[in-house]
Amino acid sequence: MSDPSIPVVCLNDVSSHDEAARMRASTALREAFGTYGLVYVTGHKVSRDALRPFYDAFRSFVAKPVEQKTACRRASDWYQRGWTPANTETAVAAGGQPDFKECYFASPSPRDASYAAQYPELYPENVWPEPPVPGFKEEYLQLGTSLHEAGLTLLIAAARALDLPEDTFTRRIAGGAHVTRVLDYLPLDASQVGSGILWGEEHTDFNLLTLLPGGQFYSPEGEPSARPDDQSGLYLRTRATPEFPQGRRVRGAVPEGCLVAQVGQQLEILTGGRFLATPHEVTAPGVPGWSRLSSAHFVHMAPNEVLFPLEPFRDPDAVAAYAPPVLAGTYAIKTLVDIGLAPRAALDKLGYRHYDRLDAMKSAER
Repeated sequence: MSDPSIPVVCLNDVSSHDEAARMRASTALREAFGTYGLVYVTGHKVSRDALRPFYDAFRSFVAKPVEQKTACRRASDWYQRGWTPANTETAVAAGGQPDFKECYFASPSPRDASYAAQYPELYPENVWPEPPVPGFKEEYLQLGTSLHEAGLTLLIAAARALDLPEDTFTRRIAGGAHVTRVLDYLPLDASQVGSGILWGEEHTDFNLLTLLPGGQFYSPEGEPSARPDDQSGLYLRTRATPEFPQGRRVRGAVPEGCLVAQVGQQLEILTGGRFLATPHEVTAPGVPGWSRLSSAHFVHMAPNEVLFPLEPFRDPDAVAAYAPPVLAGTYAIKTLVDIGLAPRAALDKLGYRHYDRLDAMKSAER
């Protein structure tokens, strides 16, 4: 069930010149990110009404024949742009079972040319359907931009909540490989219901902060509807406590007008676990024919920033839990391999790649 104790933060309080309002936001965020790994957000620029035409445009795209969608498939870019077919992304905890969903990736942020040269698969150009799907590109980029702006404000509040300089997190994301994703969780037929097919296995996001504007179920007739049963939709797991050693499973029932912001693994690492990456899953209905659309914006650290607890949180337990330090870009490549979006050969990028050079030089002597 939903948990009404999850705090709500208003972005207007974060930006306020009133110290009491700013303190209210910091206190709420410290509790939200420290206990639940997520917070409900008001005062943003994302309209629920604006999501409907965007989701309608995406539904028009996914309804196209596979050969048309394949033109937007970018396996060589590790699916970081364009269309990802169903059963491509795999579930780590579930032993490699694929998620039953289609996705689309695009970035609302300008590409950093220097980072793009170093990490080309993390910084590809956006790709769009041809012929264009009316409204899709425009609505997509506007949504991503609005969610990113909300994320920047929250990261300022997160720094304040931990008594850190306000730019502690925002300066580490400059030029990051920020990306917006829209997802179509596919309908199950009668033979698939109850068979263990995953819409999205329980996992934590590997980025710094995730912004979620809300999902929408669709009936077998294609009509926007409430969820069809009590088992379907977004669920989250809170921090473990002595009373609840496995955490508490909380339904993602978002208050009207709110976004959800989730802590990612990068933010958990930087804070030495003071803020908790949010375990979450998307469960399929127990009835056939229903689908669900949702979207998310992922705020990433710049790839050459170091992932390791910040100095104020670098106690022995944190060092043991999060060592050794690693570049955020290296962390991203390893994770994309783990979930099946990047090939295992991508790991070769993480080490010395010229073992054959001495052999070539010695051969030249002969």
